[in-house]
Amino acid sequence: MESKNLIVRETVFDDCKYFAEWEKQPEVTEFFTMDEERTYEQVVTEFVRNNLDPTKMQFTITLKPEDKPIGKIFLSRINRADDSLDITRIYIADVDKRGKGYGEEALRLVLEYAFINLHMERVTIDHFEKNKPAASLYEKIGFQTEGLMRNAGKKNGKYVNLQLKSMLRAEYYDKIHTK
Repeated sequence: MESKNLIVRETVFDDCKYFAEWEKQPEVTEFFTMDEERTYEQVVTEFVRNNLDPTKMQFTITLKPEDKPIGKIFLSRINRADDSLDITRIYIADVDKRGKGYGEEALRLVLEYAFINLHMERVTIDHFEKNKPAASLYEKIGFQTEGLMRNAGKKNGKYVNLQLKSMLRAEYYDKIHTK
């Protein structure tokens, strides 16, 4: 997948070193259901396990022209019978690269992939209640709020509530694809 500034490609094993480095940083993990201080071994184990699971896909967000990794996208609950999937994790790791529109650009690429290439009917995404930047971005793009999922995630041994949002194929075509 390619846009003006980004290439979003399938994750390869060598990307695990970036993920392990990034996912130790509180500014990356703050609003994700991943425990702090993840080790390289945990990241690699997760990568291998996810790679073997046909209901999951992993992508690395890279910045053109140098193809430098700057973030990650993780899709899960890919259900081909119901034509649905979940964007489980999307982030731009480097704080200096945030606020430049790269997250929105990457999200638009993955939505195009989900609705056009995979022919999905429904795409869901969730966020921590306190993650206002994510909520704003998702709503700007066209996700609709479905509601609060109580104790739907776990972080550092504690349950957290997650706000669920979704987009349907018709909404994608109405709001995004035609623009």
